[in-house]
Amino acid sequence: MRTPWTRDTEGHVPGGIVVEHTVLLWRLDPASPNRMAGGPGPDDLVIVMCNEGYQSTLTAEALRRLGFSRATDLADGFRGYAAAGLPTAARPTRYVT
Repeated sequence: MRTPWTRDTEGHVPGGIVVEHTVLLWRLDPASPNRMAGGPGPDDLVIVMCNEGYQSTLTAEALRRLGFSRATDLADGFRGYAAAGLPTAARPTRYVT
């Protein structure tokens, strides 16, 4: 949900997994033959995050339509998270393309 240049400049949430927005739905979709290995199940908590909390709201809704009942997003996005003084990391835990 965040562009590579904002992630590289502003950082990541520790433990976060980056799944590019262009592939996110088919990489998480339980019915997709190209689903990401070790991806979340329909009962797992999935938190999507963009820079400011707008695009992620739409993506969380799309994930709920795919069956992820606990999909949600972070109000105010990564920038709100970082502004609250919460920890950031230079690199993601995992990167999925």
